[in-house]
Amino acid sequence: MMCALRVVADRAVASAVTSSMSAAAFSLFTGTSNQLGEFRAGVLAALFGAVPAVLIGGVGTIVVAALWMTLFPELRRIRAFEG
Repeated sequence: MMCALRVVADRAVASAVTSSMSAAAFSLFTGTSNQLGEFRAGVLAALFGAVPAVLIGGVGTIVVAALWMTLFPELRRIRAFEG
């Protein structure tokens, strides 16, 4: 009986550790991406000025969306995510 409790407890601890590591990785990537985006926007604004930087960012967003629609046409056909 003692062995069965230990296995169950070990799995629970491992699950908690994995969940904490996953949350930490998610936080790291989302926080870092925001800072990198702000840095990129600041560099563009310093080089070209605020209004051109906004226009470059908007055009870049539209170009990437159009590129993804062309490269992955099956994504256009998705109406709702399952689950």
